[in-house]
Amino acid sequence: MRPKMSLRDLLTFFPPARLDSSVAAKIVNVIQDEYELPMHQHTTGQLVLTLRGSVTCRVERSIWLVPPQCAIWVPQNMPHCNRITANSSVILLFTPHEYVHLPSTCCTLSITPFVRELICHIASLPQKEVLTLHAERLTDVLLTELSQMSSTRLRLPISSDSRIQKIAEDIIDSPSTRRTLSDWAKYIGMSRRSLARLITQETGLSFGRWRQQLILIIAIQRLTERATVQQTAWELGYDSVTAFITMFKKAVGTSPAKYIQENTDNIK
Repeated sequence: MRPKMSLRDLLTFFPPARLDSSVAAKIVNVIQDEYELPMHQHTTGQLVLTLRGSVTCRVERSIWLVPPQCAIWVPQNMPHCNRITANSSVILLFTPHEYVHLPSTCCTLSITPFVRELICHIASLPQKEVLTLHAERLTDVLLTELSQMSSTRLRLPISSDSRIQKIAEDIIDSPSTRRTLSDWAKYIGMSRRSLARLITQETGLSFGRWRQQLILIIAIQRLTERATVQQTAWELGYDSVTAFITMFKKAVGTSPAKYIQENTDNIK
């Protein structure tokens, strides 16, 4: 495995704009919570594969949470900022848009074991092997397979408004906090009515539904990280596991245990 480097160092010494092949991938091991860079963009598409830990990707009007064994796809020229949690391991993969058939908007992809291992192998290739015919054939297979990956619903609508972004990031950092709409309004210096109107205008959801969607995304992330249903319920501030399961069933249509079983069978 390559020596550890920070996200900033990686993008400084490995500019995505200058690729020698159709795919370039690097492994990044993070010791402390780390932001990639302030909002920025690449002339190539970027895939962030989470091997261990989790990634939060912020784009102009959305926050995407990426649990282990999933990946976030960021199309070329889309402003974004990634936050990687402590003790995480990720792979950053860059490819020009003409080489891969993926959406023109951000999305979270469910990565199969085969594709995951292929990405890991390509990211671990010695520099002298990157441009070989063998490596070229591997990347051709990878790009074909990536185009077949299914997307997941781990997106939270926000906006470019810094106040809504602040609320979302605070909830992500401390999901058990049970601040009411009035509490949040006071926290960011707005009236309750103004904040409610702002969230609806910017996200298309009421505050209650918007917060529930964020809690649901965090729950799926925790469960995918192998936390138990009980652990997840306590971490999210629920008074009982039953209340958490009821919320999950209403939102997703199935129980947390069944949902995770159905959506993680392909990564065991």
